Amino acid sequence: MPQPIEIAVIGAGAIGRTHIDSIGRMSGFRLSAIVDPMPASATLASALGVPLFPNVETMIGSGSARAAIVATPNETHFPVSEALLRAGIPVLLEKPVSESLASALGLIAVADETGIPLLVGHHRRHNPIIRKAHETIRSGRIGELVMATVTCSLAKPASYFEAAWRRAPGAGGPLLINLVHEIDLLRHFFGEIATVQAMASNKRRGFAVEDTAAVCLEFVGGGLGTLCISDAATGPWAWDLSAGENRLRFPAHPVTAHHYAGSRAGLSLPDLTLWEPESEPDWTRALHPTKIAVETADPYEAQLAHFAGLIRNGGAPLVSARDATANLIVLDAIGQAAATGRVVSVDLSPLDAISGTIFNYGNGP
Repeated sequence: MPQPIEIAVIGAGAIGRTHIDSIGRMSGFRLSAIVDPMPASATLASALGVPLFPNVETMIGSGSARAAIVATPNETHFPVSEALLRAGIPVLLEKPVSESLASALGLIAVADETGIPLLVGHHRRHNPIIRKAHETIRSGRIGELVMATVTCSLAKPASYFEAAWRRAPGAGGPLLINLVHEIDLLRHFFGEIATVQAMASNKRRGFAVEDTAAVCLEFVGGGLGTLCISDAATGPWAWDLSAGENRLRFPAHPVTAHHYAGSRAGLSLPDLTLWEPESEPDWTRALHPTKIAVETADPYEAQLAHFAGLIRNGGAPLVSARDATANLIVLDAIGQAAATGRVVSVDLSPLDAISGTIFNYGNGP
C-alpha cells in the first residue's frame, strides 16, 4: 500500500473543516498542516497535532505538504493556488474557481504552464447519485430535455454572515456560493447554456449582495430550465438539505429539489426516481415511478480519492479549471441579466484561445 499523501488544508472555515474531517477518515492522506491566520485555528491545529502556518508562503517554505486543499475566500483562490502550483504542489481548489473571469483565466494559464494537477472542488460530481443520474440521462432514458426545475431554499443564520466576504460583491451571495453547484450539474447533465434571464433581490437581508434570485436558462441543445435560490428562505427544498452529503452540517429531509422533465420520462433528485409512461407520454395516464438503485458513498471522500489518483498517476481531473471557468461565465451572465433585465447570451469565447480540453460533461464519469 502506498504511503499516505501529506496534505495541507488552507482555510479552516466550515468547508475547510469538512475536508479535514474527510482526511481523518481516509487512509490515502495524512493531514500535515493547517494554514489560517485566525486565532481559533491554533486551537484546532493543536487538537489535531499538526503545525499551523499564518500564510501559504511559510507553509510552502516548510516543506510540510505534498498536496493542498484551498478553502479560502473566493478572491484569494488565484494567488494562493498560483503560489502552490508554482511550488510544484497539486491543488484541490474549492468552488468557485475564482472571483472573476480574469483571475480564472490566469489560473488556467498557470496550471497549463506548470503541469501540476489542479482539481476544482465541485464535489457533487463525485456523488454516486450524480454519477447514476448522468448515466441515466446520457443513455436517453428521459429523452430530450424539455424543462428542468431546481429549487434551493437555504435559511442561513445571522452568524453565517459574520465573515465579511460572505456579504461582499464578487465573493458572497447565493449565486456564487451556492448556485454555482446547480449550474455545474445542469451543464454536466444537459450541455452548454445558450442564454439566461434573471431577477435578483437583496430585500430580505439588505446586504450589498443578493439573498434571493430567480433564473431562466436556455440550453444550446434545446430545453429550458428554471432555478430559484435564496439564503433567506425557510424550507427543505435544496440539494444540501435533502441529499445527505454532509450530515455533520446539514439534515437530510426526504424531499426532492431537482426535477428534469424530458420528452420520454422525468427524473427527480436526489431520490433518483424515474417517472415513465407505459407507452407514449399522455398526461391523462399514470406515470410509473422506478427508484434507481445506487450504492451511496461520501462524495468528499470520493473527490479526495480522485485527487490522490491525479497526484500519483496523472490524468484529467473530473472538474478542470476550464470546466469550472465555464460555470463562472454562466454566473457572470446571470448577474448581468439580473442587473439589466435583459436576455444575456453566454459567451464562452474567452476559453477558445486556451489550449487543452475545456469540457467533460458529455463523457465524464
